Amino acid sequence: MYYSDEIIEEVRLRNDIVDVISGYVKLQKKGSTYFGLCPFHHEKSPSFSVTPSKQMYYCFGCGEGGNVFSFIMKYENYSFTEALQFLANRAGIELPKGEMSQEEKRKSDLKNSLLEVNKETAKYFVYCLRNETGQRALEYFKKRELSEDTIKKFGLGYCPKQSNELYAYLKSKGFEDDVLKESGIFTYSERGVFCKFFNRAMFPIMDINNRVIGFGGRVMGEGEPKYLNSPETILFDKSRNLYGMNYARTSKKPYMLLCEGYMDVIALQQAGFVNAVASLGTAFTGRQSTLIKRYVDEVYITYDSDGAGRKAALRAIPILRQADLKVKVVNLKPYKDPDEFIKALDNEEYEKRIENARNGFLFMVDSMATERNLSDPDDKSRFCNDVVDRLLEIENDLERNVYMETVSSEYKIPMDLLKKAIGNKSLEVEGKTVPVKPQPTVRKSEQKEDRTKQAQKILITWLVENPSLYGKISGIISREDFIDDLCRQVVELLFEQFEKGTLNPAMIINHFESEDEHKEVASLFNRSLRDDITTPEVERAITETVRTVKQNSLEYKRTNAKTIEERQDILMEMAKLKRFQLHL
Repeated sequence: MYYSDEIIEEVRLRNDIVDVISGYVKLQKKGSTYFGLCPFHHEKSPSFSVTPSKQMYYCFGCGEGGNVFSFIMKYENYSFTEALQFLANRAGIELPKGEMSQEEKRKSDLKNSLLEVNKETAKYFVYCLRNETGQRALEYFKKRELSEDTIKKFGLGYCPKQSNELYAYLKSKGFEDDVLKESGIFTYSERGVFCKFFNRAMFPIMDINNRVIGFGGRVMGEGEPKYLNSPETILFDKSRNLYGMNYARTSKKPYMLLCEGYMDVIALQQAGFVNAVASLGTAFTGRQSTLIKRYVDEVYITYDSDGAGRKAALRAIPILRQADLKVKVVNLKPYKDPDEFIKALDNEEYEKRIENARNGFLFMVDSMATERNLSDPDDKSRFCNDVVDRLLEIENDLERNVYMETVSSEYKIPMDLLKKAIGNKSLEVEGKTVPVKPQPTVRKSEQKEDRTKQAQKILITWLVENPSLYGKISGIISREDFIDDLCRQVVELLFEQFEKGTLNPAMIINHFESEDEHKEVASLFNRSLRDDITTPEVERAITETVRTVKQNSLEYKRTNAKTIEERQDILMEMAKLKRFQLHL
């Protein structure tokens, strides 16, 4: 879809990046920049920065970065056009009707086709469940005490043992192989095309808009794996979705119940707990916690009561807390999971367990205590150190003090000793030096290329951080001196802005399409420059950077010079470059 630069810029300007990202990430202001935990990789210390003056974000941990469009594209898995439309709606801007580019049309058509494939596939599985071939799966659902209404509500079905039947069915509906290959439903081999889910009870996975985006299947009888999920596709990203969220988001409860599997969600929702969701066959992720945060502020973890469930809960608690969600853990013992609990007792008893759920942080402390013999001085000392490490992860002083008081009271640890240990540990952490990893050996040609490219990138960073440099180096450095393609494109746009007396890094990113380009351009504008060095040191550093960039450019020109006159001119420029010295 084509939209003018003016429209794109208007939408960007009307969506302040701090306001937008605050809806997804808890940000804390430090100086002129905001910091938070990166939503694109798991971390304990905030390295995700949002800079209002640049209207850009950048993670110093994983390198993700860009402007407000980049963030929405990355987080929501949107195309640029979809991100533009989302942000335009947010700002109350009505976009003019435009035409899609060929690439946008191709992606849009593929997404629509895959949605149709999934829809027809889900219908086929439902059909198979109700005929003779699906009797075993239907008996399985009945044995799990699922009602007819529940089976219909969740679109449960069966994939038959004849693994090519679904393929033949979809081909008869007119779907081409290039689309079916992208669906993740089939395996293509020399022997033919086979459905990956053959002989499985099927669970359609829906997005929040009730569209089928993938499938989960439980094998009937012997076979591995017991549960199989769709692979990643342009529709299905396990880390961004939660099973049952299409229903849970409409619940009026102020919290959500986080389960381990499909059957737990289905059993709880059938029992009236419509606010139950589950991760999709993978470890719980930060993006899933942020998805929950859109709808509620509190989560009750109701995982299996065995050792594996306990470990999974311990992994999920910090991730949920990072999303600023209150976390509690439901005790299901002596029953294995919510499904078994409700069958054995009833809804009221489960409600009581919810009411008596253990605070998530204290659940972690309890788990650490079970791993130690607290009557042994050495073990108790190690336990106390573990607790201090956990307390240090709480940034808010008031919240930390409240937990310190509770831990002190419950585990008979003197409050003054806890405070002292935390104070000492804080100083220890602040004073810790990070060891420098040895750099891999590279050939001299690779070292030179790397130094040159790095110099180009650093010079761009200096220019963005100190726009007055442009007037001081414009007589020495030109656009053509940036040999790296991406750097040259950025510099051309940057120099245009300088010549107009403006600086707008976030607008420059709009000129690049791919996610990798957004990331790399953002890194140019957000490289770490030391702010504790003196003016003479800065002058020497920039002078050396300018010389490196220009020298490389001149050597390239000399190698490709066709006449003696050209070579002589280049040698004169080289001599002039040696005399160049920047003065701020």
